[in-house]
Amino acid sequence: MRRRAFSLIRVRARPGRPTLGILLAGPLALPVVLGRGGIRANKFEGDGATPRGRFRLIRLWWRADRHWHPRTLLPAHRITPDLAWCEDTTDRRYNRPFRRSANEPGDRLWRDDALYDLIVEIDHNTRPRIAGRGSAVFLHLANLRRLLAVLGPKTRIAIRY
Repeated sequence: MRRRAFSLIRVRARPGRPTLGILLAGPLALPVVLGRGGIRANKFEGDGATPRGRFRLIRLWWRADRHWHPRTLLPAHRITPDLAWCEDTTDRRYNRPFRRSANEPGDRLWRDDALYDLIVEIDHNTRPRIAGRGSAVFLHLANLRRLLAVLGPKTRIAIRY
């Protein structure tokens, strides 16, 4: 039986706890950790905030050395040891993945911890990309594997205060 993707998942901050939230997807209610800056409508590079708004889910990135190919309707790409996300506001690759050499800056996606083993890229600051408005905004949560089967290219995520 083929599952249909949810059209909308929602994230809200918990009252009085700006870095803790709840993700609602159909009957699922999952606890999530938000950025250290809480949820912000006016996100900028380095603020540690989770952007407020409604976003498309672009693709899944996963560590194939730690996980089987996840079941999902999203396009999926493997994370390799040289893969990073460009956070340099002066670089033409800003807010995009790139192959990183050993001495090049960037948010390395291949990490020793499990934080980025499964991440979903969202379209924050992508069309158009504006230097300084924030990069490397992903869904990466412990319960992500439970959600992947019901996330697809038409799924939107709404992040609110």
